[in-house]
Amino acid sequence: MNEATRQRIENLVKKNEVVLFMKGTRLFPQCGFSATVVEVLKRLNVSFHDVNVLSDPELREGIKVFSSWPTIPQLYVKGEFIGGCDIVVDLFESGDLAERLGAAA
Repeated sequence: MNEATRQRIENLVKKNEVVLFMKGTRLFPQCGFSATVVEVLKRLNVSFHDVNVLSDPELREGIKVFSSWPTIPQLYVKGEFIGGCDIVVDLFESGDLAERLGAAA
């Protein structure tokens, strides 16, 4: 990953309390896993910034390197990488995600 891409990702993660790197957008997810994470965040009534990795191949590959995580979607909360779809769903079901987000379970 080049320095410009790393800096762009870092800025997105720092600037936004909740960031979802996903395929598509919150209004039009383009994979089932991304749609699932969007639905979890909606159920928690959490405001989040969505980043469509399909619109930028360099960003799509760069986020995988940045997080050392091979798949999309990727959720960040308060600068911390939370995980992909399965982890987000598990944290949602246990109530841990609501706690991390300061949201009502």
